[in-house]
Amino acid sequence: MTRQEKDYLGKMTLPDSALYGIQTARAMRNFPVTGMRADPALIWAFLILKKAAAQTNMELRELDRDRGRAIVYAADLILRGQHLDQFVVDVFQAGAGTSFNMNVNEVLANLALEHLGAKRGEYDRLSPNDHVNMGQSTNDTFPTASHLAILLLSARLLEVLDALALALERKGEETSRIIKTGRTHLMDALPVTLGQEFLAYATAMRKARKRINQRRSDLLELPLGGTAVGTGVGAHPRFRARTVSRLAGATGWDLKEARDSFEALQSRSEMVAFSGALRELAVELTRIANDLRLLASGPVSGLGEIMLPAVQPGSSIMPGKVNPSIPECLNMICFQVIGNDLAVSMAGQAGQLELNVMTPLMTYDNLASLRLLDNFLPIFTSSCIEGIKGDEKRCMKSFENNPILATFLDKEIGYLKGAGVAKESLRTGRPVKDVAIELGYVSPKKAEELFDAKAMATAAHKRRRL
Repeated sequence: MTRQEKDYLGKMTLPDSALYGIQTARAMRNFPVTGMRADPALIWAFLILKKAAAQTNMELRELDRDRGRAIVYAADLILRGQHLDQFVVDVFQAGAGTSFNMNVNEVLANLALEHLGAKRGEYDRLSPNDHVNMGQSTNDTFPTASHLAILLLSARLLEVLDALALALERKGEETSRIIKTGRTHLMDALPVTLGQEFLAYATAMRKARKRINQRRSDLLELPLGGTAVGTGVGAHPRFRARTVSRLAGATGWDLKEARDSFEALQSRSEMVAFSGALRELAVELTRIANDLRLLASGPVSGLGEIMLPAVQPGSSIMPGKVNPSIPECLNMICFQVIGNDLAVSMAGQAGQLELNVMTPLMTYDNLASLRLLDNFLPIFTSSCIEGIKGDEKRCMKSFENNPILATFLDKEIGYLKGAGVAKESLRTGRPVKDVAIELGYVSPKKAEELFDAKAMATAAHKRRRL
């Protein structure tokens, strides 16, 4: 069964089972790019936006009750999980997102028509453009829905980062008495505790979360109401304020009208900044993942100071090999997030005059990055961080043989003599303490005082807590 629809470019035949219409069908023909469709968060955002717009237009008596209630019914039907397969436009599409906006408008229109007892495609009775899209343009609805979708997924990320930071803090407390050799330039340095390293990772996650939340708050300002170029042509004067208020009530977020509707259409700076915050998180996560891989390297020829949970066999040919699979996967995810940010940055500067038409790409990349992080960071927390064990014996062995411990002699014998002790320790493989005693620089009693490992660990832990 088929039906015909027409627009000002001509006619097309559509399957009668399709809830979408002719403009969506044209987009499907024009943009068969990836086979990837809109993120469910973006669909949700468009639906609550269209529902709020219909309710406002009814309240303002711009839209009659029969049509308005039918549109609200259709939106609620999809929000309950029905007909999601009808959102078929590729994520790479015509600029500004007109194709996807019309996909939403047409699906809602046809469901509303059926609710009114009409047939699909009878747009003279209820139109995707005139009624579902009333008081709106793609140019203000797509960025508005983008903000809402990012707000939705980023709320989950904030929770995920809280859990990760807490796990790192607990691991820091658990390993707070394991003293080890610190490293700078990948070379032996003064001692630290394993706990200090993990507590520092937790601090980095807390800071990254704070930056993301700051950038997230910028997205609470919505471009809705500017319609095509910022002037609000086609919308009732009170449409913007009432619809934003409705969206705030529906979501529980402190949503606001854009202070400058022209800037709100020209610039996507908030989305660029948010992507930048995700990039900053990815950089920190990459650094931490690399540290974990290095600390767990071995088990014989590497550092081997920590043991990561064994989650799967590490080789198809080498029996018993276990790899740092979870941190490796996190690295790849972070590299993708960083790449996504570059695309968002390029798209951000590609707007011209009254509109940035690259919003679909910016939306896709921000949501894709959020999905990657939302999905995997809980696994990184539970399958890696929570199960890490410190190898206290190995840490102590490298600590005791560390020639840089000669630094603790500085106040007793000075830098140059200390350097000589360090050099002799490295040459002979003997502990610094023994070399210093043998050379007569310190008494055995003083050496025990200066190089007491437990005292060093306690002091180091206290310094971290100050």
